[in-house]
This record gives sequence, C-alpha cells and structure tokens, in this order.
Amino acid sequence: MPRRYWYIIIIYLATQLSGIIGAPLLMALGFGRTDAIAVWSIFSFTIATVWMLILLKPELAERSERARTGSIILWAILGFFLALFAQNIAGMIEMYLFDASPESENTQLLMDIAEQSPIFILLPVIFAPITEEIIFRKIIFGSIYKRTNFLLAVVVSSLAFAAFHFDFTHLLIYFAAGSVFAFLYVKTKSIITPIITHMILNSMVVVAQMYREELENYMEQMETILLGGLF
Repeated sequence: MPRRYWYIIIIYLATQLSGIIGAPLLMALGFGRTDAIAVWSIFSFTIATVWMLILLKPELAERSERARTGSIILWAILGFFLALFAQNIAGMIEMYLFDASPESENTQLLMDIAEQSPIFILLPVIFAPITEEIIFRKIIFGSIYKRTNFLLAVVVSSLAFAAFHFDFTHLLIYFAAGSVFAFLYVKTKSIITPIITHMILNSMVVVAQMYREELENYMEQMETILLGGLF
C-alpha cells in the first residue's frame, strides 16, 4: 500500500480522536458542550478532508478517476436507490431474524447534536461521505481488490465500514450500504460516484429525521383519507 495511504489513514484516525482534546478546549473557551462538539468536528474534518484530497490529487487526476460526468451522475442516482433497497432488505432481516429495533442510536445521537447546533449537519452530509469513501472504498477496498477479488474486498471493507460506526445492532444495514458503494466504485472507476451516492443517502436520512413528526402526521392523514375512501 502506498505510503500516502498510510498518511491518510493516520489523518482520519487522528481526526476521529481529536475531539477528546478539541471539544474540552472549546468548552474551556466558553462554548457549550454540544456546540463545542459540533464546531470542533466541522473544524477538524474540514482540515482532514482538504489534507486527504491533496494527498490523493495525483490519483484523482488519472484517467481511470476521470469518468464522464454524465456517467457519474447517472450511477450516483441509481446507486442511491440501490443502496436504499439494500438497506431496507438488511433492515427487515435485522428486524425479523434478530428482533432489532429499526431505530439507530448512532443516527439519533448525531441528530440530537445537529438539532442543537445546525452546523453539525455538514458532518454527515459532506465530510463523512468524502472521508469514509476515501478510507473504506478507495484505500481499503481498492487495495484488497487489486490483490484478490471483488467478494473478499467487499466483505472486508464493508465490515470495517460497518464496525467503524459503532452501531452493532445495525451492522448489516451499514454492510449493505458499503457493498453498494464498492460496486459503484468498480462500475464507474471513480471514487466520486460512491461519494455522491453516500451524500444523497445521508442527506435523505437527515431530512427524514428533522421532519420526522411532520412525515408521520402526513402518513396518518393519508391513511385516514384512504381508509375513508374505501369504507
């Protein structure tokens, strides 16, 4: 594995752990706990993302990474629906076979922070998709795929991706999404494709969580209207 890949992995891990020092430092400067977590997360991930992209600049300029824009957009959109379908299947398996709750503690924790400090939304919508796709698809999946085969590369990278979210109740859902992202990367030969799909998927989750009550009320109203029309 190229040395710059190791640098990128170190940057990513350091950024993940930097909040242990960064958030308390901001709190000492007068920030509230939630605001400190949000501001430090955005600050640290902004630096990490720029640094990682600079290290990857030579590869991103290669012909294999310069897929046609139309192809990238098309597969990114198709990939969103494919990921959504895969996650729904995984969710049903978790619920019916393992009696898992459909609620995600990891997602709820992130949304609790975002509700109190809206700038934090940039983390799941922008920075997480970029950094995670670089780490888990470009580096881990890509390195294994070059030496072995697609199946092994998908299993290892998707398990790592799922485990790194520390939401083990929904391990299968994250694994399903990771597998789709890997497929998109291979299909288009561009890391930009799974990054966009990942962004769309996370954005949908954020919007659904933010307007959860409104959506539930709407669904109840629609159910009442439909039942009234039938009976």
